[in-house]
Amino acid sequence: MNIYIFEIIGTAMLILIGNGIVANLVLKGTKGGDSGWVGISLAWGIAVFIGVFISADISGAHLNPAVSIGLATAGKFSWNLVPGYIVAQIIGAMIGNLLVWLTYKKQYEATEDENAILATFSTAPAIRSPFWNLVTEIIGAFALVFGVFYIAGGSVGDNAVSLGSLDALPVALLVMGIGFGLGGPTGYAINPARDLGPRLMHALLPIKHKGKSDWGYAWVPVVGPIFGGVLAALLYMLIETI
Repeated sequence: MNIYIFEIIGTAMLILIGNGIVANLVLKGTKGGDSGWVGISLAWGIAVFIGVFISADISGAHLNPAVSIGLATAGKFSWNLVPGYIVAQIIGAMIGNLLVWLTYKKQYEATEDENAILATFSTAPAIRSPFWNLVTEIIGAFALVFGVFYIAGGSVGDNAVSLGSLDALPVALLVMGIGFGLGGPTGYAINPARDLGPRLMHALLPIKHKGKSDWGYAWVPVVGPIFGGVLAALLYMLIETI
């Protein structure tokens, strides 16, 4: 049970810090309105560092269904644990964004821009084109999961591999690099739980002026990262067998 609890805690911290910077940037009446994309990318890297460091030694700090599924595809993680990890990650993401909402409660009340409010919960494309948005998410998640394989170490056929606390920094730098290099087109969800859990909270919370939760786009940041994670696992296995 501890593994699931720490997966929840790690993911909650990830979203609290990551979407916290977005709220600080886009909501009305904050002191962080000039942080820009650099601030967002840096904050998400720090958020990953915190989430991984807290949960790594207990749950392995996947914090992302694409990572769990990618590791399981490569035989590095038990498929029996995958459903529980995904549920824990989504719950953690929901809790994290609940805390963001509570932190910025007065700023949410002062903000009338529906898109700005939604941005503090879930991702949205800069140019809406579902196929190319999907491609972007696949590539971003591929880069993440492929990097995680080599950061975590081990080879195909070993027992379950997980991120240790010392891996928190390189994973954080990897996510930061993805943000700077690949994040512009879609806001780089690269994590189904990171988008789905907060989007559910957006739909559930009594937020004034919140508008719709854009469920028509919601499948892209879920399907894309999973597909990218599986592709990363397949390439990793191919390389390791050469």
